[in-house]
Amino acid sequence: MRLARRALPLLLAPLGGPGVARAQIGYPDRPISLVVPFLAGGSTDIAARILAERMAPRLGPQARIIVENRAGAGGSVGADWVRHRPADGYTLLLASASALGTNPAAMPQQTPYDPVEDFTQIALVGGGPIVLVVPAASPFRSARDLLDAVRTNPGKYSWATSGAGGIGHLTGEYLKIRAGAPGLPLRAEHVPYRGGSAVMEALAKGEVDYSLEVLASTAPHLRDGLSRGLAISALQRHPLFPDIPTLDEVGLRGFEVTTWNILVAPKGLSPAIAEALSVAVRGALAEGATTERMAQAGVDPALAMTPAETRAYLAAEVAKFRGIVAEAGLKLGR
Repeated sequence: MRLARRALPLLLAPLGGPGVARAQIGYPDRPISLVVPFLAGGSTDIAARILAERMAPRLGPQARIIVENRAGAGGSVGADWVRHRPADGYTLLLASASALGTNPAAMPQQTPYDPVEDFTQIALVGGGPIVLVVPAASPFRSARDLLDAVRTNPGKYSWATSGAGGIGHLTGEYLKIRAGAPGLPLRAEHVPYRGGSAVMEALAKGEVDYSLEVLASTAPHLRDGLSRGLAISALQRHPLFPDIPTLDEVGLRGFEVTTWNILVAPKGLSPAIAEALSVAVRGALAEGATTERMAQAGVDPALAMTPAETRAYLAAEVAKFRGIVAEAGLKLGR
């Protein structure tokens, strides 16, 4: 269930020439639509555009991949649209942890699809940690200080996320479970906002006491000193902010929740096309310039995965999120 670590080299299967897929299966012979289930400009959208640019030459000299934004419901609108397209390799989805992970786990009535069974998994593209962050003026200088205060003052403090049922929300619920007593999670008021930028603005204004937000949203505020990172949700410190400890380091052993982006297609995509696309992704991620550009967008490139390995990874992540929802007793959108 662990996102591949940036510090490790990409482990690539033999890639073959860029025309192998085209010669063997006649694919692609028209433009491919890569759907991003969010508005343009976010980290997933930027990663998709970089990926589309670098994948296309590996599929053939005339191959074109066009990014299409279909936003709504934390990524679920775009995901549901893609699953109803023909499984011919000409409609793909760069899915997020919310679209294929936390939304189906926390709000099954609003996500009318099975995140594993209703799609063909192609490749894990990347992801990153969640940051436990407080306003710059906060009295809390460490994660332990904050959690101790929440523990001794039930209901006094508030925390923000970029939406109910999203990756930040489930990470925060998991944190309250892990930092609380057995069967008695910490109590704090959850305040959902419409997106990561709104969360960070609320923190800067002191409207809430803390947040669990993806690194891509928090990084600019951390660099500018508007907010302070107390811990991250990965098992290793992040190279962009090496001074921020992990939650594992501060006593929550084994605590790990990461956001991610996975390339999928509608259910029933032929194995030959899925493998051709997977090889193209792995080749693109092997380019240093590609990984640097993605990292700047807040997406840490992942280790190479085959379609089968990607499916197993996704299934494990969905199971983990459903476990958090069950343990926290969340009842959202039901």
